[in-house]
Amino acid sequence: MMAIMSRVFYRNPSHAYPVGLRGEGVYLYDTDGKQYLDGSGGAAVSCLGHGHPVVIDAIKRQLDSLAYAHTAFFTNEPQETLAVRLVERFGEDARVYFLSGGSEANEAAIKLARQYWLARGCSNKRLIVSRHQSYHGNTIGALSASGNPGRTKIFGPILHDWPKVAPCYAYRHKKESESDEDYGLRAAQALEDRILDVGADNVSAFIAETVVGATLGAVPAVTGYLRAVRDVCQRHNVLLILDEVMSGSGRTGTYFAFEQDGVTPDIVTIAKSLGGGYQPIAATIAQRFIHDAIVDEFGYFAHGHTYIGHPLACAAALAVSKVIDAEDLLGNVRRMGGRLRDALHDAFADHPNIGDIRGRGLFVGVELVIDKASKAPAAASLAARIKDEAMERGLLVYPGGGTADGRVGAHILLAPPFIVDSRHIDELVAKLKLTLDNVDPGS
Repeated sequence: MMAIMSRVFYRNPSHAYPVGLRGEGVYLYDTDGKQYLDGSGGAAVSCLGHGHPVVIDAIKRQLDSLAYAHTAFFTNEPQETLAVRLVERFGEDARVYFLSGGSEANEAAIKLARQYWLARGCSNKRLIVSRHQSYHGNTIGALSASGNPGRTKIFGPILHDWPKVAPCYAYRHKKESESDEDYGLRAAQALEDRILDVGADNVSAFIAETVVGATLGAVPAVTGYLRAVRDVCQRHNVLLILDEVMSGSGRTGTYFAFEQDGVTPDIVTIAKSLGGGYQPIAATIAQRFIHDAIVDEFGYFAHGHTYIGHPLACAAALAVSKVIDAEDLLGNVRRMGGRLRDALHDAFADHPNIGDIRGRGLFVGVELVIDKASKAPAAASLAARIKDEAMERGLLVYPGGGTADGRVGAHILLAPPFIVDSRHIDELVAKLKLTLDNVDPGS
């Protein structure tokens, strides 16, 4: 722990943080020599683990060549090459706008949608419809589109009052009498009803996480929901923005999570696993018709940040992408993701406080309850207590509170690096079991 008076404005100034010293593979180490299994990749960031030599070498080589050149004056080779690579994965003749984080990426997506409709002569299209229990970032626009009360309540008076609909959250919202397909259609119908309620001529875009991350804990949509949503958006001239800041870049076992849902959005945002934590980077990828409409009418996108298209960041992300392909890590994500979920089910099948285990690939959520049969939600504070207990035992998990309705409920998110093997999965589950055995869910 820090022994001197710090001048850092911490996330939580009352918390004593250990000092991270180094990382190696799936482990992190502090200055006391303690080892931590990175069971959450930080916040689903460290997809290649820590200290990967190929990525570090790529950053060093780029630093020797060009560290920074403002994109108002230059493009750069890593940006150009990475854009081509992402468009090939996206499967459309798209355009890629590089940023420094997920909040920026979603802010850019919201602004792209607005400028697109202005270019089309639809000036009333200004509203962003999103979902309750969503999280799209901490800038004013991205937070306005977020639907988690715990993250928005302090800033409510300065946020946009944009319309929200219920999430596709089968564990709590699907009726016992419904099939997955029927529930998905009902959830999509709620979106259409909301668009009609506020007037389709006023709606610019619908934004949703393909697999809901931080606020719900790796909740994928039921089969058919996103296809129905895609149809709703097309019927009412509303752009579909899929937020894959957490779930994209291979985290769910395909490079884009939406590939598993049989849809292609108008805009997708990615971030965390794009650069794997080696550099801050995100991307907003828009289909070409959006780009062309804006350029034809305005000549440029009225947006920008100092560090967009940063050469070091793009070089790091390009190296990460190449490693994912060269080492068949998407295959490993699928294999180890299945093993992780199976191991969790085996370990916690009879645990009275584990309500649901869900996710895709190496993006797994464990929802905590007071009573398994009734699904009575745990206190929101439980997740943070589990996180602290897990750290004591050398395991990092990502906590989330307010899971059930934004106020009560708790979950933990597991998102280990793509390079994990069976030994790491066994270690993760064993340490998580010890952790849960030593935390009282009712206290």
